[in-house]
Parts: sequence; structure tokens; C-alpha cells
Amino acid sequence: MHLAEPKREELNVKSKRGILVRVLSRNQRSDREGALEEIRGLATTAGVQVVHEMIQVRPKPHPATCLGSGKVEELIELVEAYEAELIVFDNNLTPAQSRNLEEALQTIIVDRSEVILDIFATRAQTYEAKLQVELAQLLYFRPRLKRLWTHLERIEGGIGTGRGPGERQIETDRRLIDRRVSELRRRLKDVESRRRREVSRRADHMTVSLVGYTNAGKSTLMKSLAGADVMVADKLFATLDTRTRRWEIAGWGEVLLSDTVGFVRDLPHHLVASFRSTLEETRHADLLLHVADSGHPRVTDQIETVNSVLSDVGADQLPQLLVLNKVDTVEDRTDIDILRAKTEHCVVISATDDLGLDRLTAAVCDMLGEGEVEAEITTGIGNGRLLAFLNEHGRMTDSEYNEHTMRLIYRIPRRFVEQITGDDTTVTLL
Repeated sequence: MHLAEPKREELNVKSKRGILVRVLSRNQRSDREGALEEIRGLATTAGVQVVHEMIQVRPKPHPATCLGSGKVEELIELVEAYEAELIVFDNNLTPAQSRNLEEALQTIIVDRSEVILDIFATRAQTYEAKLQVELAQLLYFRPRLKRLWTHLERIEGGIGTGRGPGERQIETDRRLIDRRVSELRRRLKDVESRRRREVSRRADHMTVSLVGYTNAGKSTLMKSLAGADVMVADKLFATLDTRTRRWEIAGWGEVLLSDTVGFVRDLPHHLVASFRSTLEETRHADLLLHVADSGHPRVTDQIETVNSVLSDVGADQLPQLLVLNKVDTVEDRTDIDILRAKTEHCVVISATDDLGLDRLTAAVCDMLGEGEVEAEITTGIGNGRLLAFLNEHGRMTDSEYNEHTMRLIYRIPRRFVEQITGDDTTVTLL
């Protein structure tokens, strides 16, 4: 798709001097001290040079400008004083709010969703991720086209005259966007179908999926557990694509371990919808390892955010083990003790120091074992294929052989019972 966008290059936030702004409700005023920490990290990740920060507490965002009129006037002075080239809001703005702010400040306005989309566009490497990000961007920008075309002057005339070239261009762009959105959705549907087939082919393996807030240490943990050759970086959204590796657990067997995109507060809903196929692994996992940064001052809020996104994608009913990572960064363990007391399944680890990984592995085995049954299997002595299958997916605890048959006691996932039962094999649950 080609859109005529003479002003779009100005929306590139990289290397621009920016002012951070957030409007807090009155019940959020206690969070004022660290209120801009996350958007600061997001803006820096996107390449913005942060030169100043502003917070306003009000009952609710102003419907026209998000900020109150006095703060808008103050922001005009700050833009001039700091020679700011853009304003980054840690709020999701309506198209009207963005447009009104740009007209008042004569400066580019970027909201939280736009910053996240910009980061995702930079991080996207695979064909699927690029499709997902482009779809989310188009759905986000479509209702905001008027803002992008304010540089075109309206043709002056009396009441009832025709509309200017800017409005005609908006209509053209909307049609182009709608066509491209339909094409992207068709392609992503094909990708999702392929991913479903890939996931279904793994149904004979136990699967564990890593989920968590961005930068909680999921990739580091995956590398520690599975020896996986994955990128580990101390930055937001280092991972966009699902990666699956084999994890060999001593005395247990092999499971498939998957890592996918991290979550953040107020993740744009278009982005969640676009990445639904990427999260297919998560929705079909036997167990979720919810990795949280135990040293973060807002770890409880981050845990709630992840659980909210899991609910959005239909994965909130899956068995979940809370993994409080980065314990090596914690000085006061009071919050950790509170979280452990409130959570049924929880372990404390440091993936970078390999601290607590033995407890984590034991907890994973226990929780996966809840989906297992102990079965007595009687089959022909020459049934080597069944024996190989059982050794791959279960654990033998006893055996007895005679001239024609073998009687085996195995712990196996319940879903395999019907699969191994046949004319020459009987299975009895113990």
C-alpha cells in the first residue's frame, strides 16, 4: 500500500527531544513518585531524548485536551524553553484530544499506544510479526488520519462549497487502509491456521509457556532451563515472536518450553488482537510459568496486568505457577512473602544466578504431574513401538515380563490413555 504522507516522517520519534506527560486520577496520586517510570523506559526504548516531565492530577482527563487549560498553557512554555520536538503522553488519547493538543502546542503529540506500536515496529523481524504490527498500526491510525493531514489548507469558500483536498485525500487513504487491513487479516488467518496445525502436532508433548511483564527475565529463564540459543537483552519487548525449545527434566522427561511477547499496562487492544495467533502456544499450554520481576516496586500491578491480558486471550483458566524472578535485586523481602502467602503455586528464583531453579523444576514436575495418571499396561512382548512411546512420554515405575506379554506400570499424561488402548493392549488405571 502506498499513501501520500508528506508529514508522516515527522511522526518518527527517534532522536527527538521530548517532554513526558501523564494525567493521573485522584486515586492514583499515591503513585505519583514513580508514575512516569514506565513511559520513560518506553520512550527511551523508542529513541526519544527525554528533556522534561509533567504530571497532572485531576478527577478525569479533560475531554478536549486530556490536560486542563492551565497545564496546556504551561506546556506551551515548556516546549519553547526546552526546544521540545514532541510531547509523549502516558495516556491513550482520543483522536480529538491529539488534534486539539497539536493545534494548541504546534508540536507533535504521541500517546502511549503510539510509542508501543513504534517499538513493536522496530522489533518485528519475522514475516508474521511484521504483519501483526502493520495491522495494529493501521487500525490505530485510521481514525487519526485527519490529524495527519492538518498541513493541507482547506479551499476557502462559502457555506455549501466542496471540501478541500485534505478531506478528499483522507477519504482516499481510508479506502486504501481498509483494503490493506483486509489483506493483512487474510494473511494472518493463514498464518494462524498453520500455527494451529503446528501446535496440534505437539499434542503428544507436555508444554510449558513462559508469560510475564516485559523485561521480567523470561528469555534469561528460558536460556537457563533449556540451554536455549535465544537473545537475552535488558530492554523492553526484546521478544516479539514465540520461540519453543526442548527442556529435558532429569527423572521426568522432555517438555516443550515456549517464550513469547511480554505484556505491559494498557497494551493497545489492536496489538493484542493482532498478536492473538502468536499467543496460540500460550492458550494451549499444559502449564503457564508467570515470570515476575520481584525487585520491581510495582510487581503486584504488573502481575495483575499480565493476568488481565491472559484473560483477554482466553488463557486465564490454565494452571499457573508464579515465578518471582530477580530475587537477587530485592533488599526487603516483605512484598515477596506477601505474594507467596496470597498465591497457591509460587517459587522464588534468580535466573541470572541459577538460584532456586531446582525448586522451580520440582514445582513444574508436581504441577504437570497433576495431569498424570498411573496405569497398568498389558501388551505383547514385541510391541516395541508402544514401549518407545511410553518411554518418551511417561515414566515406568514397575514391570513384569513373561514369554508372550509384558505388564508395565507407567505414569503418563491422562490424554494418552485412550491413544495407547487397542486390540492388543489393555490399560487399567490404578
